[in-house]
Amino acid sequence: MKILLCFLLLVSTCLAFGQKKQVCFSFDDLPVVSYGKSDTCFQKALIDKLINSLKKNKIPAIGFVNESKLYEKESLNTFQVELLKSWIKNGLDLGNHTFAHPDYNATSYKDFTSDILKGEIITKHLLQRNGQEIKYFRHPFLHVGNTKAKGDSLTNFLSDHGYTLAPVTIDNEDYLFALAYHRANSKQDPNLMEKIGNDYLSYMEKKLIYYEKQANNLFGRNINQILLLHASYLNSDYVDSLAAIFLKNNYTFIRMDEALEDQAYKTEITRFGNWGISWLDRWALSKGKKGDFFKDEPESPDYIKKLAADD
Repeated sequence: MKILLCFLLLVSTCLAFGQKKQVCFSFDDLPVVSYGKSDTCFQKALIDKLINSLKKNKIPAIGFVNESKLYEKESLNTFQVELLKSWIKNGLDLGNHTFAHPDYNATSYKDFTSDILKGEIITKHLLQRNGQEIKYFRHPFLHVGNTKAKGDSLTNFLSDHGYTLAPVTIDNEDYLFALAYHRANSKQDPNLMEKIGNDYLSYMEKKLIYYEKQANNLFGRNINQILLLHASYLNSDYVDSLAAIFLKNNYTFIRMDEALEDQAYKTEITRFGNWGISWLDRWALSKGKKGDFFKDEPESPDYIKKLAADD
């Protein structure tokens, strides 16, 4: 009996160590998050640096486009379109993030679905020219609908129009760090920028470890993770370092379609609300998890929240 127990323990240990750790990097709000900075040289340098870092680290990322950013008043802004062309030309994928980033929880089904269709026109054309199809949709604010009926109606609409939902498992507040970083840059404060960058990396590693633990608690194993990021100046400066963190934690980088092959993504969601949260949290709530299951989630530092909130 002791020999059998030792053998089973050895097998389970080997299986645990043999599990692949894989992550898909996804970026919202393309072509670029500039916080109102219209300098085209700045924007081009930002996207070029982001793309070069992804290529250097062999990260097959996907970006989700808000096509309202492609227009200046009523006219198509060819410079913004060129930024998307550069993304595609360098082997990166694009998905639909709606035209104007509306909140589905506060928008009618009719208006929201119209915004989805309006938001695919240019992206679909650019992908088709490169022999690709538009496949994925990402909900703005991660708001999937605050009732089951509203969530199901949107899911059915997307399926009918050939879209696959692009969930997020590693949710975070990179946008707060990015806004703080932008404001430190505007103040020409390199010391503060460096502090924000270092604290951002520490925070993101804690988030990775937290959601990896949540996946193991929920499914008893690692799952293919999907990381949410934004196409910001901060991330253009720190994607190299983020990649190093994931590599240090034994992750490899995969495409969205590879991530979604994990059976975890077939887990039914039965709980709905006004929240914009990780799918790991949605699945946990749907499985009846409460209270202590969600404890110890890393939080953004108070000074970051203050910097991001300052007018």
